[in-house]
Amino acid sequence: MYLTREHVKIYFPQWQGSGTGKTIENGAKTILDYLDDPKFIHVPLSEISAGKDGTKKHDIHNYDAITEQLTRLKKSIEESQPNTIKTIGGDCGLEIVPVSYLNKKYPNLGVIWFDAHADINKPCDSPSCNFHGMPLRTLLGEGSEHMNPLLFTFIEASQIHYVGVRDIDDTEQTRINDGEIYAPKKTNIADLVNTLQSKKITNLYLHFDFDCLEPKDYNKTYYQVPNGVTISEAEACIKALQENFSIVGSSVLESITTDISELKPITKIINMLIKQ
Repeated sequence: MYLTREHVKIYFPQWQGSGTGKTIENGAKTILDYLDDPKFIHVPLSEISAGKDGTKKHDIHNYDAITEQLTRLKKSIEESQPNTIKTIGGDCGLEIVPVSYLNKKYPNLGVIWFDAHADINKPCDSPSCNFHGMPLRTLLGEGSEHMNPLLFTFIEASQIHYVGVRDIDDTEQTRINDGEIYAPKKTNIADLVNTLQSKKITNLYLHFDFDCLEPKDYNKTYYQVPNGVTISEAEACIKALQENFSIVGSSVLESITTDISELKPITKIINMLIKQ
């Protein structure tokens, strides 16, 4: 019997999808400490060796650890059956579980991907073999078949909308060029809103990897990629999406600072996505 919760907040500091980036786990803990909210469900990470001591399977580094802990995340969401999910992470690979769950609950879910990277590699094409570069391809059902049992549903390419993407592998660009994926070279909030409305999308998931931001505005991220979205642009975009659509899920990911005071530039974004 499921114990349903209408709104769920999850703390899941998965770092293994980045390969060796345990700083991502530390950064997630800093955001958790900043929010100081006892309502977060803590999903434990795997104790299987990872990072430098990890193993690669199916062209995915730390495969065993990732699949074990994502299975725990899926079970937690399955048992709660929430209407909304807010997540502190963690690397981008964790998104396959909440996004696929909410897509099952809200067909034609709009997936807004605030990220410097496309995260749409196949394992066999990935230069790094790190799973945090593969979640969207997995969600499309075009990734490793071994990851599919972790999904609730697949999404369609037309549901993907990038904001701030600018560091794209050649094979990723080829997939984007195949069509239906929204990937503008510059952020245009009005165009994004109009595009979503033209697709009759009413519910959104907001994925927010802090590396989407211009490093001069915030550089406490796992990667720093120049020419990013300014903090004011990101805040304005989130505000416009919240005003025009129902936000059923959101995440904040891949910040690495261990000093709460260093979160100051991004606290409004954290509050908009997770606290509200």
